[in-house]
Amino acid sequence: MPSKVSCLYLLTVVCWASALWYLSVSRPSTSYQLAIPLRKASKENKNGTFSNIRTRSLNPHDFDYLINEAKKCEAEPPFLVILISTTHKEFDARQAIRETWGDESSFPDMRVVTLFLLGRSTDVVLNQMVEQESQIFHDVVVEDFIDSYHNLTLKTLMGMRWVATFCSKAQYVLKTDSDIFVNMENLIFNLLKPTTKPRRRYFTGYVINGGPIRDMRSKWYMPRDLYPDSKYPPFCSGTGYVFSADVAELIYKTSLHTRLLHLEDVYVGVCLRKLGIHPFQNSGFNHWKMAYSLCRYRRVVTVHQISPEEMHRIWNDMTSKKHLKC
Repeated sequence: MPSKVSCLYLLTVVCWASALWYLSVSRPSTSYQLAIPLRKASKENKNGTFSNIRTRSLNPHDFDYLINEAKKCEAEPPFLVILISTTHKEFDARQAIRETWGDESSFPDMRVVTLFLLGRSTDVVLNQMVEQESQIFHDVVVEDFIDSYHNLTLKTLMGMRWVATFCSKAQYVLKTDSDIFVNMENLIFNLLKPTTKPRRRYFTGYVINGGPIRDMRSKWYMPRDLYPDSKYPPFCSGTGYVFSADVAELIYKTSLHTRLLHLEDVYVGVCLRKLGIHPFQNSGFNHWKMAYSLCRYRRVVTVHQISPEEMHRIWNDMTSKKHLKC
């Protein structure tokens, strides 16, 4: 009689083999516009929203959970919740994170919860693959909006909503992307410091002070009719930022009455300005590619543009050489 672990391993292999075959077939790319929710009255439903919101919402975020992990925080409130924005085809990246810095069991004396955030794909097969992945690992949350670059804001708000609804007693939240390497030792023990009193209304990352790009050819184009001001409020690069868990509900509630912007990190900055919360600059959050060296990576919190193969290599090197001094 095969063990449960063997069955899960076999199912994982089959799922990934199917994914690799499927992704090897070239498929047409499609772009989507920002999905603006219909203006409905706020309500409380089976997916969990906030019953104390009485005023009419501009952006009700009235999306159902297609996949949820509602009981993830029930046993014990975590010290840190990790929210990772990802896409359906990034199977290898998610698995690399599970096996390296996102491993929930890396810190036996501290509860860490890792979740991957997705919308709904227009491709039925990809949705089915993510469903299978969820049944194996129980670390995926999906809402019923189209998963696209222009809907990254909705994905981040989904994460804020999830924390506020199902994990409000957590202490801190890290929001990041699936191509980011995170130095968890540095993040937890040097930045968040579990032995100190938990912060409130806290937000930190790589702070950017800039303005809208009006060139329509740019990936970060912002039309004047959507954002007429010449300057953005200070915002943290969406590649990685950390905040106290109380901020999740504050941002989510503020978003319900704040016009959506497709640039999610800018939009979070707009919500923070409304809340009177000023993000702290932290040079350890890098939103660019950085050549690997053991001593250099020990000093950072995040590094951008890391492949799954690099993630394994960096993690293995850093964990096996903890005794070496820089």
